[in-house]
Amino acid sequence: MKIRTGVDIIEIERVKESIEETNGKFCERIFTQKEIEYCESKKSQKYQHYAARFAAKEAVLKAISQLLESKFDIEWKQIEILNDENGRPYVNLLKEGININDIDISISHCKTYAVASVVVILY
Repeated sequence: MKIRTGVDIIEIERVKESIEETNGKFCERIFTQKEIEYCESKKSQKYQHYAARFAAKEAVLKAISQLLESKFDIEWKQIEILNDENGRPYVNLLKEGININDIDISISHCKTYAVASVVVILY
């Protein structure tokens, strides 16, 4: 068994600027439709949720990086961050060929920052 971790923190304002400056094209490139729908449903706090998902995708990428030949072997939209019926985030890895047994994720955000931590278990 191998355990891999990844963590990322990002300023919410940077994500907000990226979304607004590109008229949403940033979202189309980075997030799946399900992620966009979730974040947009959060109205005034949507940028916190976009930033949290971006940090989560970065954390997942860091945790699985040893399984990839290059960082270009996976696209942003192949790492999907969703929530279960209790609101707990989980990772839906849409990339075939990566053998991961379990991914645990924790996301948090405040007014200024969003952070995510990931633990990946490989057998």
